Amino acid sequence: MLTIIPDLPDHIFGLRASGEVTKDDLQQVLLPGLEKLSEQYKEIYYLLVLETDVRNFTAGAWVQDLIAGIKHLTEWKKMAIVTDQKAVEKFTDIFSYLSPGEAKGYKLTELPIAIGWLSHKA
Repeated sequence: MLTIIPDLPDHIFGLRASGEVTKDDLQQVLLPGLEKLSEQYKEIYYLLVLETDVRNFTAGAWVQDLIAGIKHLTEWKKMAIVTDQKAVEKFTDIFSYLSPGEAKGYKLTELPIAIGWLSHKA
């Protein structure tokens, strides 16, 4: 399930992932949020708090995630993935070298630091 994180700076779109994450979650929560941010700011600052194992994302969810990433490829400015899954945190740091924007991985206890980093526009 994806839920929107409230009370973030206006230019940041934040989601919390828990339990199983499906194609419908991405179509109903992630994609509309990215579209709104894209229309309003023409750039994307994204926070994902991952409280579920990445294996709980269905195949359909991964496809939708890929579509969202490609559709907004040039608009990604900063992405923070907050998780206690070491492999995901390391992948996020490596992904930063491949993506047009910056990406950083943080531990769950570092959520305020991640929000602070995203708050400063690139």
